[in-house]
Amino acid sequence: MRSLKILLPVIILTSLSILAQDAASTTPSETKQAPAQVYVYRYKQFVGAALAPSVYCDDVQLARMDNGRYFVATIAAGKHTFRSNDAQSGIERDLQPGQEYFLRVEIASGFMKGHGRLVVVPREQAGYELKSDKLKPLDAGKVMDKARVSVEPVHLAEPAAAPVATQPTPSAQTGPKLVPASASEATVKGVTIKDSTGGVGTDSITSDQISWGEAARRNKRPQPTR
Repeated sequence: MRSLKILLPVIILTSLSILAQDAASTTPSETKQAPAQVYVYRYKQFVGAALAPSVYCDDVQLARMDNGRYFVATIAAGKHTFRSNDAQSGIERDLQPGQEYFLRVEIASGFMKGHGRLVVVPREQAGYELKSDKLKPLDAGKVMDKARVSVEPVHLAEPAAAPVATQPTPSAQTGPKLVPASASEATVKGVTIKDSTGGVGTDSITSDQISWGEAARRNKRPQPTR
């Protein structure tokens, strides 16, 4: 009985430690395995309207693409190949977890009949083209891989707008500094001011400190009449 009381806490602590390790090890793996979303669509056009080329992922048929239709495939993250029924044309892509990718099916003319080819489309362009009222979800009967292909209507979220740079508020200290008028006059040391007659007389002033303005005013005094 005493040994059981000693072993019971040890067993509980060991079990809790194992559960914590399992939780820590599975969380990064689940985040890494988040699937990517691949949007596949085809213009509604007169040329090749009767054709329904297949779309493959890693040589597994996803669906047959009708004219003016689209579908969304949920693909595991990692390296994959995509192609249509033209085996000479394909796309290799390393899909990132949780990211969106866009492929457009185009009809290439051939000797006997046209073939489908896939083209990678930037999100900005695909977001505009998928808004067309001429595009509709693919019929469920054209889907081959029902586990990964969805024919639900697409509503793409608008990408986040880039932040607008704001101009800094002008500080009260910016701009030219105002200088008092009294400070605009430079101080001159050891200047002798002569009187209006040109000689040094009683009006002569020798100062160790006098301003330029004062010197100018004294030199501009009117000359006395003789």
